[in-house]
This record gives sequence, C-alpha cells and structure tokens, in this order.
Amino acid sequence: MQKALMKSVAAASAAMTLVPGAAWAQAPSDIGRYDWGPHMMWGGGWYAMIFGPLFMILFLAILVVAAILLVRGLGGPWSGPVSPHHSVAGRAPLDILRERFARGEIDKEEFEERRRVLGE
Repeated sequence: MQKALMKSVAAASAAMTLVPGAAWAQAPSDIGRYDWGPHMMWGGGWYAMIFGPLFMILFLAILVVAAILLVRGLGGPWSGPVSPHHSVAGRAPLDILRERFARGEIDKEEFEERRRVLGE
C-alpha cells in the first residue's frame, strides 16, 4: 500500500511539474512582437521619421545658445574694440603726447606747443 501511495505521489508531482510546461508550449510566442509592422511610426508611415533629426538639430541649437550665454555671462561686461584715440586708464596726458611724438604723428613744434598748453 505504501509503495502504491509513493508511486501515485511521484506521478502527481511529475504531472504538476510537466503540465505548466506543456501549457506554455501552446501559448503564442512574443518573438515577432518588436518587429516592423503597422504599429510603428504612428500608423506605419515613414513620414514621421523626419522628426528625429529635426529635434536633434533643435536640441543642439539650444545647447549652443546656452553655452554662448553662459560664457558671455561669466566673462563680464564687454566694452567692444578699443579705439586708438582713447586713453587707457592710468596714463597721463603728457605720456600720450610723448607717444604720439615718438610715433611721428606730431612734429617737435606741435609737441612743444601742446606741452605748454598742458602746463608742464
């Protein structure tokens, strides 16, 4: 009797082990679930693929503008190109007059006259 009970328990456990596998074997597979099909691209049209490159270009343009604004913001105020006739802070008028004389922009008489006008 005990041997018969052991055989029936072994047969029941083997059946319980094999039945779900057999049921799964009958289930439809998901192998082609992610293949190309009518569900792709909003109804299957290739026309929607233009949005990928457009959004990439838009993203890169926003990134470049943000980088430019960040660099300008961290760089401080920009005063533009310095004109050669504007004096740099900390230089005396007589120093500028001497430089102009040294470059040959003015002659000796004009240098002497302007030096007298400046009071030195």
